[in-house]
Amino acid sequence: MHAGLLEDSKGGCGVLRRTGEQKKFPAVDRNGISSVEFPSYFPLSFTFDTGQSSEDDEFTCQDLRWPLFTFSVIVSTIFSLVVTSPAAFYASIFFIVYFQVALSSDPPYSPDYYEIVSIGLGRFLPCAFVGFAIYYFCVRKTLTDLTAHWDKTILWLGPCWVGALNTDTFDKIPISRLTPHDIQQQPGAIPALITIIVILVAIVLTQALAFRNEGRMPKMLALYGTLVAGIVVLLLVPKMNLRIHHYILALLFLPGTTLQTRPSLLYQGLLIGLFINGIARWGFDSILQTSASLLDGAQLGSIVPNITPDIITVPSPDIISFAFSSLASLPSDVDGLSVLVNDVERFHAFRGDSNGAVDMKIPDWNWTRVVTGDPEYFRFGYMVENALGGFYYQDFTTPVVWDESGQWNVSVPASVSEGGDGDGSK
Repeated sequence: MHAGLLEDSKGGCGVLRRTGEQKKFPAVDRNGISSVEFPSYFPLSFTFDTGQSSEDDEFTCQDLRWPLFTFSVIVSTIFSLVVTSPAAFYASIFFIVYFQVALSSDPPYSPDYYEIVSIGLGRFLPCAFVGFAIYYFCVRKTLTDLTAHWDKTILWLGPCWVGALNTDTFDKIPISRLTPHDIQQQPGAIPALITIIVILVAIVLTQALAFRNEGRMPKMLALYGTLVAGIVVLLLVPKMNLRIHHYILALLFLPGTTLQTRPSLLYQGLLIGLFINGIARWGFDSILQTSASLLDGAQLGSIVPNITPDIITVPSPDIISFAFSSLASLPSDVDGLSVLVNDVERFHAFRGDSNGAVDMKIPDWNWTRVVTGDPEYFRFGYMVENALGGFYYQDFTTPVVWDESGQWNVSVPASVSEGGDGDGSK
């Protein structure tokens, strides 16, 4: 979009050209988007263009998701209005919605579309099995002997599509995960959470009243008591985090929609759509996840190296030396040190690399400026060896600039500093 090749309404296409090392990246304000300046070099860069060498070989493309979605909505609406069998209606809608999401509207990420097809087909069979269980225990009770096909189309099928397009609907709500850290970090998350809780409480009360009128309240209380007990047990599992994915939320709430009322039609269709979207897009992610998997590239909250000026020597404006061997012993839970220069790793070493395992020191390191006259940005982070081999990076420091005159630790521009946090997994 910044290059003007894509339109927000219909997408577009272009050619990415790798242009090798770039010495400076100026800020550009184009098409309503402002880029951030980076006043140094980077070993890899790319540009976007139309790929047109002449008018004869011009090519165009557009985002086909919405035309395909429109076709799927029309077909599913026709099925909803003319198919009277609950099983046939549910099976056809489930099939259409699943493959619309898995192959077009919200597919799993992959640069190879054939891989997307493979993933979609691989997830469909277990998803269909669970879908059958949902029909047998929940949907069948709501749709059997239902003759109001317009109500079914508007109140069940419509919300089903809303839930299936979760990326374009509920993902706009400023809550990504129900964890205290995420809720505190996301602007607007707390008011949104309060609103959702109020709406859910109102829905639960009205549905509970309907179950009471049908005489099914004791059974529902027993069912949800069992589910709550199971969730409590999962919460007590040590070193694991409970993650209620939206497909799990759908499974938890669907038993509460087994009523033949208009609100139940709406809630049930919405939950079916959320379930399909969750599986088609993400698969059956675990309800218990480790803390590392929840970070998703965010900072670990680990300690970072304290690189003091007394270990740094600048013999000339283009040469800098780090006397890492004079550092105090590394923290007991880390095994090495890594240095990034302009976000590219240029040095790493483990305990004992300088003089065997007895020394337990990081070797000294000398660095020569790559491009004379350009500032360079240094970040430092610890490394930890895995018990079964390999290693991983902990958090890195914010950038420290070595300016073109050789001065160390001058103030970092805000634009560079804001992009400097992270776990160093680049």
